[in-house]
Amino acid sequence: MKAVHAHLPKPHDPFTDLIGVKLTPPHYAYLKIAEGCNHRCTFCIIPSMRGDLVSRPIGEVMQEAENLVKAGVKELLVISQDTSAYGVDVKYRTGFSSGRPVKTRMTDLCEELGRLGVWVRLHYVYPYPHVDEVIPLMAGGKILPYLDVPFQHASARILKLMKRPASAEKVLERLKKWRTICPEITVRSTFIVGFPGETEAEFEELLEFLEEAQLDRVGCFEYSPVEGAAANALPDHVSEEVKAFRKEKFMNLQRNISAGKLKTRIGKTIQVLVDEPGISRSSADAPEIDGRVYFKGSSRLKPGEFTEVLVERSEEHDLYGRIV
Repeated sequence: MKAVHAHLPKPHDPFTDLIGVKLTPPHYAYLKIAEGCNHRCTFCIIPSMRGDLVSRPIGEVMQEAENLVKAGVKELLVISQDTSAYGVDVKYRTGFSSGRPVKTRMTDLCEELGRLGVWVRLHYVYPYPHVDEVIPLMAGGKILPYLDVPFQHASARILKLMKRPASAEKVLERLKKWRTICPEITVRSTFIVGFPGETEAEFEELLEFLEEAQLDRVGCFEYSPVEGAAANALPDHVSEEVKAFRKEKFMNLQRNISAGKLKTRIGKTIQVLVDEPGISRSSADAPEIDGRVYFKGSSRLKPGEFTEVLVERSEEHDLYGRIV
């Protein structure tokens, strides 16, 4: 495709670029609400590939969601390159869902999806101020108490080099506020170690942030140069050996945090969604990227069914229990 596009550049087509293909099991589905991104993060080339943010009309999104639910989907995973920016390109234009006027806005979309009676999980949410508005919806059981926010780093200088929003101090304040409003909230995030210029002190600052933030789910990537990314031109690239060492140290700390948090679930009964016989997920677990809840007690449960599991044991990322 690179050779083809060298002679015939691919035009940005909001219609075809926003059409999703369902490749997931019957009981969960990804719901794409927008394509493209208005940010210019120095490690990312999505805007050059996908263009600026183009939000799908909220009526179309809700129609797709309703059709998926009618087809048996029990969990909707809301995705885009920047979910919290949904509607900013159309100035939060009012659309219609089931005859009701609804603004093209993340909070309004979550309220509408919350009416469908299925799990609704938010991914790729930039920490804009209005994200705080969805936390009460989680506390009220409208959508899952789960928020995927890619913080990427904690050092103010590195975040500036990345051209990322927010600061570690503000993030910690907001995490505390979110947990006060919705104690059951699960916060997932991703981070990059070994970004060009990252010093040992800045990496230690990241570890201190991780320790204080006590995030539930965390992914970590070593910085990798991507053709066309602005960060490639930054000075003081970190060696592969140092990047690998920092990633391992980072994940060792997170493994301990995760193990400690999951240990507190022992003895509690939780609702789970069955993925396979004996394998399920709780509200805290997105498919493929988070942990699982393994259970005993019934071979009759099918994928897509909900059940209650008494947690009897935990490990670093997974829970084990039996049906009650």
